[in-house]
Amino acid sequence: METQIKATLTALLAGIQTADGPAITAEMEKLDGLLERGRGALHPQLAHFLERRSYAKAHAWLGGTGPGGQNPPGGCSGGKAEGLKS
Repeated sequence: METQIKATLTALLAGIQTADGPAITAEMEKLDGLLERGRGALHPQLAHFLERRSYAKAHAWLGGTGPGGQNPPGGCSGGKAEGLKS
């Protein structure tokens, strides 16, 4: 499930960078569906990011990085906290 979410987030963030409205809408709908179906199996932090539409943070949490390899703003460390199981 996390692999699907990360791929969808990557496509969404690419759509945002290119201002591709239809792609943005489609990827957000996919994320909503993935969240709904997998809510119980997702790590609470990841579910929180997706529920709040903090997509850059969710992407970073899954091991992705922002433009230029940077973590997103907002205090996110960009990775899973050590000691937490996903």
